[in-house]
Amino acid sequence: MNKPIIGITLDEEKKKTYSNYPWYAARKNYSDSIELAGGICVFLPNNIRAINQYLKIIQGLVVTGGDFDIDPKLYGERTKSTKVKTKKERTDFEFEITKKAIKKKIPVLGICGGQQLINVVFGGTLIQHIPDFLDTRINHEQENPRNEASHLVLIKKGTKLFNITKSSKMFVNSAHHQAVDKLGHGLVSSAFSEDGIIEGIESKSNDFCIGVQWHPEFLIDKNDITIFKSFIKSSKKKIEK
Repeated sequence: MNKPIIGITLDEEKKKTYSNYPWYAARKNYSDSIELAGGICVFLPNNIRAINQYLKIIQGLVVTGGDFDIDPKLYGERTKSTKVKTKKERTDFEFEITKKAIKKKIPVLGICGGQQLINVVFGGTLIQHIPDFLDTRINHEQENPRNEASHLVLIKKGTKLFNITKSSKMFVNSAHHQAVDKLGHGLVSSAFSEDGIIEGIESKSNDFCIGVQWHPEFLIDKNDITIFKSFIKSSKKKIEK
């Protein structure tokens, strides 16, 4: 079959909604999109001790989004907003597995909070709460359903994202109150919303290390699946090696 195995990070919760005990979760459309693009999925529990084993199994890594924030201490800042809420175990795991995957040249796709994590791994910083930073007409935490678009992103020519999508713009959904601020070392910005918020980043040195601030797994824009297909194509090269 020659399909690459893609690891997908999980959210971790203690709220007694799904179970009275701590539980993991991920929306089904993450794995659906990977499988539609030609990959096979495994979900990765937040076990730091297992990271080296995970990286022997997978050929690509998806760092998912979630309703939480990266601890500002990880990018050298104090907490500036009361809106910041953290998940230490999940962030510690995602930081380490992403750092090691990048070092091993394993393709990485960061989605929403996953983009922000990639930036921090590369030494960048984050806007802790967009409304405190920017007066904008765009609601980056859209009120309409997540499976609908809410604003345009403009894609920079000459970037990997532009070469993948063959387009200068996409119509995307938006579910974040934080964003990339100072870019990490070796990263370039590849897409912006019309108010200047960074919507895409990528590594200059890795074949595929791309972050997008929206949720392409909802497959709203025709180029959302194109991003996943490019990710899978890059991941397949790890099998061939």
